[in-house]
Amino acid sequence: MAKITYIEHGGKEHVVDVANGMTIMEGARDNNIPGIEADCGGACACSTCHVYVDAAWVEKLPAKDDMEVDMLDFAFEPDETRSRLTCQVKVTDALDGLVVQMPEKQI
Repeated sequence: MAKITYIEHGGKEHVVDVANGMTIMEGARDNNIPGIEADCGGACACSTCHVYVDAAWVEKLPAKDDMEVDMLDFAFEPDETRSRLTCQVKVTDALDGLVVQMPEKQI
C-alpha cells in the first residue's frame, strides 16, 4: 500500500492510501478525488486522468510507453517531463509518498 498525495489545481491536498496493484487513477476514483475524470475508465484512450508528477518522483516511476506518450499529446498543457496518465501507473510500495498535481482542467 502507498500513501499518495493528490493536489487539486487550486492547491487542496488529498492524502489517501492506495492498495498495491491498483492504478493511481483508481485510487483517485475510489476516494472521490476531484480533478481526475478518467472518462475511458483506464483504457489509455483519453487524457482525462492527466497529472503532473512531483519533480522528485519523475525518475522513480516506470517509463511511459508509446501509447501513453501519444495520449498525452491530447492533455491540457502537458509537460514533457512531469506529465503522466494516472491510469498507466500501477501502485507499489515503492510509490509510498508520491505526490501528483492535477492540471487546471482535463480535456
